[in-house]
Amino acid sequence: MLEKLSNTAAVVDAIKQVGNEQQRLLELCISVQQIPAPTFAELTRARWVEDTFRTMALADIDTDSFDNVYARIPGKSRKKALLVSAHTDTVFPAETDLAIRFDRELDRVYGPGLGDNSTGVASLLTLARVLKQLPPPPVDIWLVANSGEEGLGDLRGMRAAVDRLQEKIGASVVIEGMGVGRVVHQALGSRRYRISVQAPGGHSWSAFGSPSAVHVLIQLAAGLTKLVVPTQPRTTYNIGKISGGTSVNTIAQYAELELDLRSEGTGELQNVVEQTLAIVKRYQVPAWVERGVIVKAEVIGDRPSGQIAMDHPLVNAAVACLKQYGLDFDPSMRVSSTDANVPLSRGIPAVCVGVTDGGNAHRNDEWIDPKPLAKGMQHLLALVWWASMWLGGEL
Repeated sequence: MLEKLSNTAAVVDAIKQVGNEQQRLLELCISVQQIPAPTFAELTRARWVEDTFRTMALADIDTDSFDNVYARIPGKSRKKALLVSAHTDTVFPAETDLAIRFDRELDRVYGPGLGDNSTGVASLLTLARVLKQLPPPPVDIWLVANSGEEGLGDLRGMRAAVDRLQEKIGASVVIEGMGVGRVVHQALGSRRYRISVQAPGGHSWSAFGSPSAVHVLIQLAAGLTKLVVPTQPRTTYNIGKISGGTSVNTIAQYAELELDLRSEGTGELQNVVEQTLAIVKRYQVPAWVERGVIVKAEVIGDRPSGQIAMDHPLVNAAVACLKQYGLDFDPSMRVSSTDANVPLSRGIPAVCVGVTDGGNAHRNDEWIDPKPLAKGMQHLLALVWWASMWLGGEL
């Protein structure tokens, strides 16, 4: 798989060099992490990434209205290009304490958002620097630091990036900071709803019998907990948030919940969506409406599904590159909800790969292990160059 890559002396030398840059990469990870970037508020980090791209004198640098930052490494051929991306947003509010803590005994570095996805962004920037120093790759390589991957961002940045570049790209590599050894090639589809109830409400004593938004929502939620889902393809549901009411002695006028539906199968996801909407409709009939009860279901997230086969050349190359640089391939980490959902759903071959080990994602004590960073970067560089050769017809 990697024989021709090994014959590209400059690339081999560059891969060896990044293998010696663990400390440099770690420092860059921390530099990125120190810039707050909550979903929908990534602009400060985006501007920093753009400035960094400009110091490298990359081509076609631009930031769009979604705070996606673009740059291009010009290739030798006008064939379909390669898209390499890393999301800039984190789950942490802007006021979060981003202090870094080192644990020398455990070889861990702690910091909110350090692994997810400051390490991914730092790896994208390192990739840009190294590629700029190499001879032109076989095809153009588009580098995108995209917004809106987390939570209700709903992959907005990646959707915009693929909309912009779809006619130009033939494959995609998505970078996540943690999960080295994973090769995600199957997109976990999901649908998220906010289900709300409005009702007349009133005083708990004097208006007793008036419909309560909380009571109606609880009844509806009880039905959702009985959704029928298969074990294969794996399909799940979760009421992750519920709120409403004013006080203990007030019949609630408003209540809402947020529901997450996921499935490895497109048909199975649609089935559980239809079950959900059927439950909602039970509370939209005249008997409820005439009592002043209004129930609505609003889509707040819709992540598309898609996949390439386990034996697809891009998957095989990602696995081969892991083994080439002494990293273990984890076959269980092939299905996930990532930015790769977007290209996969549109028939564009894509994989999502990690760069280092880590844990406690989305927690204030999130951590990474700096030891695999250099090998993870070697794996990423080799995979990206291989993919450009594959798209350029040089394999």
